[in-house]
Amino acid sequence: MLKTVLRGLAAASLALLPLTVSTLAHAAETLPLAEAVTRLPVAAESRDGYDRDAFKHWNAGANPSDGCNTRAEVLIAEAVEPPTVGPKCPLTGGRWWSYYDQVWVTSASGLNIDHMGPLAEGWDSGASIWSAQRREAYANDLGATTSLVAVTARSNRSKSDQDPAQWLPPAAEVHCRYVAEWVGTKLRWGLSTDEAEATALREVADRCPEQTVTYEPAP
Repeated sequence: MLKTVLRGLAAASLALLPLTVSTLAHAAETLPLAEAVTRLPVAAESRDGYDRDAFKHWNAGANPSDGCNTRAEVLIAEAVEPPTVGPKCPLTGGRWWSYYDQVWVTSASGLNIDHMGPLAEGWDSGASIWSAQRREAYANDLGATTSLVAVTARSNRSKSDQDPAQWLPPAAEVHCRYVAEWVGTKLRWGLSTDEAEATALREVADRCPEQTVTYEPAP
């Protein structure tokens, strides 16, 4: 394929270019919460056509051969005291901290995996035009530790599909963290906010001058 040294150098340069651009495009970024909020586009939302089944979950997780689906992998990763993992991935024992409501949980069955950006909210904010594959990736996002959160079933039901204009965790001391993770998730996936949501995010950011947001654009 390489007939001359010059052609070889040119080919090598072109081969390296996409890798360099890709690396830059997916580099993690950390910025103040208030600045991060301003990067979110504001647009009207629509739930027309929404179906939860449009977001396939839970899938086989990062390692389909180990028997642990995405839910189980989040539980294992977030356990403060690790559970015993049996064949085909049943979880026994373990201890978790549900940060939304500041509660210790000692059984995996007592936990829900919350989508930081609810599936319906994602649909409203841009996911309605995504491919099925990208919606599945969003619903099973193990690439960011803040996308999926193990919390009590009660707090997950309380949140449901509400955005921060409608719901914040009952523990006021975690509002800065929660909103930073919400904003980071939307930036990661290129999602928008509505007017009321954007106002609520700015209000929380004003109360959290030291809070930062770290996110990496989704592949």
